[in-house]
Amino acid sequence: MSGYHQPILLDRVIEGLKLKDGGVYLDCTLGGGGHSYGILSSNPNVRLIGTDRDGEAIEEAARRLAPFAGRFSLHRTDYKNFEDVLREEGIDALDGFLIDCGISSHQIDDERRGFAYRSDGAPLDMRMDTRQQLTAEIVVNEYPEEALKRIFREYGEETFAAPIARRIVLAREKNKIRTTGELRDLVEGGIPAKFRSAACARKVFQAIRIEVNGELDGFRECVVGLLRRLKPDGRACVLTFHSLEDRVVKKVFRDLSTECTCPKNFPVCVCGKKKEIEIITPKPLTASQEEIEENPRSKSAKLRIARRV
Repeated sequence: MSGYHQPILLDRVIEGLKLKDGGVYLDCTLGGGGHSYGILSSNPNVRLIGTDRDGEAIEEAARRLAPFAGRFSLHRTDYKNFEDVLREEGIDALDGFLIDCGISSHQIDDERRGFAYRSDGAPLDMRMDTRQQLTAEIVVNEYPEEALKRIFREYGEETFAAPIARRIVLAREKNKIRTTGELRDLVEGGIPAKFRSAACARKVFQAIRIEVNGELDGFRECVVGLLRRLKPDGRACVLTFHSLEDRVVKKVFRDLSTECTCPKNFPVCVCGKKKEIEIITPKPLTASQEEIEENPRSKSAKLRIARRV
């Protein structure tokens, strides 16, 4: 497997998709093509469409998937634009799709990208799509204090959002904050000593990354739309890595797997709601201890699977 990114829960994803001969599958978040490689190598009669915003990921996936030429096509775009992609491909319905919400190992390890809080002199970038204008540096140096607090609370679930935001605002009044190390030190300084740890800046970095890339914008609507693009018996696999995304997926699955929602005292159904999916995983699947030891980044992964009825 390519060293660009190690796919998480690969066997569970392949099993969950229930690949069908002649089926068309959408890998919404290619990364380095690890999951896509698994899909294409598991069944020689499937077709794959892949999307990713990261140009480097597209290049790596194209190289990795070269042995399957003619059976896949790649699009550099946000997976939330899936309607445009399917229209371009001439596809009306899918046999399955995968959304891997995690950031790739390559993006974290490449200091030029500015995703890692453990880096010192990396630029505050955090863009998955380097063509866009908004960067982490802009968020940190130009967003109002109240906006920073909101982002840290909502996207990072950071308890000390207020003091961290205050420290950032005071610091940037003197000098522009330009590196991951500068930001990390400011975040750590806003957290009481007894709550500090080696990873205490992680939540704020996550929050800024989510803001920069709009990761939660339209996420719910996208998952619903993709589920409704599945053929009967089509499969959906969604991998999440933090509670914000997992809660959205859990609720969407629950809502679409529920039939009539009329009050129990109604003699007949008047809402007309029909069950659209069956939940295959009442509880999300998680990585084994062996996989976690091999790839520590898999520890927080949760895989939810559903079937179109």
